[in-house]
Amino acid sequence: MSEFAKLWAEIAPIGRAESGGYLRYALTTPELTLRDWFRAQAARRDMTVTEDGNGNLFAWRGEPWAPGTVLTGSHFDSVPHGGGYDGPLGIVSAFLAADRLDPDRKIAIAAFAEEEGGRFGVPCLGSRLLTGAIDPDRAAALTDHDGITFGAALGRRPAGALPEIGQLAAVIELHIEQGRALAVPVGVASAIWPHGRWRMDFAGVGDHAGTTRMTDRRDPMLTFAFTVLAANKEARLAGAHATVGRVQAEPNATNAIPSLVRGWLDARAADTATLDRLVDAVVKKATERAGRDGTELTVTPESVTGEVAFDEGLAQRLAGKLQGAPILPTGAGHDAGVLSAHVPTAMLFVRNPTGVSHSPAEHATDADCEAGIEALATVLEDLT
Repeated sequence: MSEFAKLWAEIAPIGRAESGGYLRYALTTPELTLRDWFRAQAARRDMTVTEDGNGNLFAWRGEPWAPGTVLTGSHFDSVPHGGGYDGPLGIVSAFLAADRLDPDRKIAIAAFAEEEGGRFGVPCLGSRLLTGAIDPDRAAALTDHDGITFGAALGRRPAGALPEIGQLAAVIELHIEQGRALAVPVGVASAIWPHGRWRMDFAGVGDHAGTTRMTDRRDPMLTFAFTVLAANKEARLAGAHATVGRVQAEPNATNAIPSLVRGWLDARAADTATLDRLVDAVVKKATERAGRDGTELTVTPESVTGEVAFDEGLAQRLAGKLQGAPILPTGAGHDAGVLSAHVPTAMLFVRNPTGVSHSPAEHATDADCEAGIEALATVLEDLT
């Protein structure tokens, strides 16, 4: 059994649901168990572990935040019933890559908090706090489905931005590729599409499903359903992506016309202008439909991230060290994208043979994961 397979087997059962996917929400028992595993791995390698007050963990070889340190790693948390590789692969690979380096190399391994936004609704929350991209008080007040705030789960008000982030020499995040773009085991990222999440509240009049005439109804579910179809159409016309994967209805009763339907629009495009046009078109059509249905629409941007172009020189350097590895963009967001505004940043992708991600079917072969570890070690050695 390879070193990767042995280490991967240690975390594979943690947080696995009956669906075969994972429920590793930030700061819940499975994710806290993985954090303990992270500390144990660091201790095995005589690495110092620190926390930044924002939920992020760091294992250091050398002094914490020493100038010239190269940071790698990823996140443990998952989307609901997501795959096992999205996030943890980058952390497992980081520890194994560290094993292949001389002990005097100044590296750090990170486990970022709430990258998926699966519990508190804002993706890359830990890295946003670390870099000052979100206000700590706003972050502290974010709530999960049970009404627990991020501040309460964290046990404190988030510390917010750490100026020491600017002392890092580079950030390299290894991640499973989340499409079908790689024909070889390892690639290098060029950019992240601009993307965001918009909460759409459709308000109507709740009433009895059996006694309210169809002509008298002000049913927000109709407006919502129209909006889902409109988002799909507008995204296809724009060559972009739009998804409504989460919805809540009140009172959520089979025999009641809902009084409120709340849905979340995830939209992504190759450039900011296209993304803006897409969202504007969806909102315009939804608003017009609400007028016909006698309902009301309120749109709230919950997180919007502009286009991220990774350091071109660094990407070319990585591709050169990896014997011409392909350079490709991605439509998925990552902590590396947040950090790129403050530190030269690049990403390595490990081939995903099916392209499926955020699903139990997400997969990478052990051989490709080993190739990713070797590539990461090569890059870290070069940069340190």
